[in-house]
Parts: sequence; structure tokens; C-alpha cells
Amino acid sequence: ELVDIKPDGSIWLNQDYFNYATGLRMVKDAAWEKLFGFPKRSPDEQLEQHHCNLALAIQEVTEEVVMLMAAEAKRLTGLEKLCMAGGVALNCVANGKLLRSGLFKEIFIQPAAGDAGGALGAAQAAYHLYFDQERKPDGKADAMKGSYLGPEYSFIDVEVMARKYKAPFIKFDNFDQLAEQVAGIIDQGHVVGWMQGRMEFGPRALGARSILGDARNTEMQKKLNLKIKYRESFRPFAPSVLAEEVSEYFELDVPSPYMLLVADVNDKHKATLPDNYYDLPLMERLYIQRSDLPAITHVDFSARIQTVHRETNPRYHTLLEKFKALTGVGVLVNTSFNVRGEPIVCTPDDAYRCFMRTEMDYLVIGDYLFEKREQPDWDKKDNWQEEFVLD
Repeated sequence: ELVDIKPDGSIWLNQDYFNYATGLRMVKDAAWEKLFGFPKRSPDEQLEQHHCNLALAIQEVTEEVVMLMAAEAKRLTGLEKLCMAGGVALNCVANGKLLRSGLFKEIFIQPAAGDAGGALGAAQAAYHLYFDQERKPDGKADAMKGSYLGPEYSFIDVEVMARKYKAPFIKFDNFDQLAEQVAGIIDQGHVVGWMQGRMEFGPRALGARSILGDARNTEMQKKLNLKIKYRESFRPFAPSVLAEEVSEYFELDVPSPYMLLVADVNDKHKATLPDNYYDLPLMERLYIQRSDLPAITHVDFSARIQTVHRETNPRYHTLLEKFKALTGVGVLVNTSFNVRGEPIVCTPDDAYRCFMRTEMDYLVIGDYLFEKREQPDWDKKDNWQEEFVLD
């Protein structure tokens, strides 16, 4: 009715239901509502089982198409390594299943795999193919630089921002001491806004513009969603883990530096579930503890993993090391530094405003630590709650 899938992964969409090729929206809502028998869900509407069923069906069709396309690419080329880009390559669950299928020995997923990366790739293709400019690939160098390709700000920028808002701070001359203190703050259950170095290129926060919390904390997922991200409480969060220890916590033995692979939590970290767990509605399953890392373990025991490498983000790696030294666990909750409906923060000014407009407890920018209770009252007229409706 909706899609005809060919053996090579190519597809034919029934245009009675889709609008993206000629209109401004992806699908024709009225046609979908008539076909499936229920109205489009609004953002503040309760999530029901039929919503979950439709989402699962779309995901399974997506995975089928991805696997067929990958198999066809392998048949045509005989190659053992696969590079993926395009918006669908941000589907971490499909990526994880493709990796586990063993179809390819290695998979590389471009960290800005959506329209931003596609536009840049088109420009680069024109440069090399149309204008015949020589490419000089170096297999040893990471030209992506861990995806940290965005703007960076100096200590002068931070202090100018602090003076603007009369914001008190502590400046650390030794980063190890700052990382140790922040590890202790997170261990105490606090939430930290974390801004370091160049901003990430792509949709994932990878420890340059992140909000961090304790993955062991049973209340952390709900706290982050309702008090900081201001979004539906069921939405999951991702773990950042020391790259050298990823297989200690997850069923994954390859790097996932761009948070684009999903894998299960290891059995030894899983909790015993009630016998009727899989018969419960989603919202009831959500608040049953599934592992000793509850803040990042989805209802199906999976997690969207970022491996943190010293070579590409030494400061974030050091923080994880300090947290492990303190707690025995080298994993943190990592979510993008923004509230719902706004872009990820870029500048020190963006970071401080987001910090003050939410219930974040601490803010770290470079070598500077800001504590919420020490800050002056925020009386600006740009409160996000006047702009965005809560779930």
C-alpha cells in the first residue's frame, strides 16, 4: 500500500501518501490517518501502543531497505568496507544491525550525515570531479578531527560574557583539578553543562557542547527530560564511554566516536526484569530499572553509544577517567547542550543563557566553572517557557 521494496533495496513510494517530492511536508496526514485508523499524534499527546506499533513498523521497513541496499553494494563491488551518509545513516539502530550482520568488516558513518554534510559533500565532489582538483587522501590522518570542526572561543570570550552577566566563576589553572571537581559534582547527582574547544559538526553532541549526568542515577533520565531538556520523559539518553572500555559495558567491540551505533548493554550489567515486563505499556516499562546504568539503558536494553578517544577529545576523556577513578564506572550520560526547539549552543553567551534558563546545576566553559546558586537572578524576558509548550 505504501512502499514497494525491490530486491536490490530500491523502493517505489505510493505518492497518494507522500508529499515530500512536490510539497513542503513529508507525508499526507489525512491519507495516513485514514489508512491506519487514528489521528496524527500531537507533541503533548499521550504516547499510546498504536503509536509505538507504527513507529516499529516504519523502523523495520527502513532496516529491510538498508540491509538490501548494503547487500547490493557488496555484490556490485566486492569490498569489505562500507561508508554511509545521508539522513537515514543517522538511524543508529539500523546501523547497529548492519554492523552485527557481518556483511562488511568495517563501517564508517559520516558524523554530519544529514543535509549539512550532504551539501558539503556535493561542493567537495564538484571541486574534485568538475574542477578536476587532485585529492590527496591520507589514511593515517583523521581529516574529520573527531567532527570537532566548528567555532572555538578563548578565555577572553568567556570573561567578556561573565562580565556582561555579572556572573561569578572559578578559574582553574590545572585542568586535571577541574575535571576531578566536575567528576565529584556529577557523582553527587548534579547536572553539568559542558563546553570545550571547537563545536561538533553534525547533529550529535560529542563532549564539546554537551549536558552531562551520572548514568547510574535512576532519576537522571527523568530529571534531564523534564527539568532541563523540557521534552517527553520517555526520550532516552546516550552514554559516553571511555573508548578502551566500551566492551566492558556494551555488546560492541569497535569504535563509535560519532554516537551512530546502537548496541545492547552487557548481560552482567542487566537487571532482572518482572515476568510480565514485555506485556506492559511503554510508559510503565520506562520506569522499571533495566541495568546498573539506568539513565542510558533503553526499554529494550539497547544504548546509543559514543566512544571517547583521547586523541580527538583529550579533555572529555580526562573527565571520564576522573569519574571512573572516583566511582569505578567510565560512563556518563551525554545529551546535546540545548532545550527542546532550540539549536545546540555555540558561544559562551549561548551556553550561559541556556544554563540560566534551565535547572542545570553547574556550567563549565573551558577552564571556568560556574555554580548556579552563586549566579545573579535571571530576569531576562526570553524565558524559553514562554516560547515552547511543555510535554
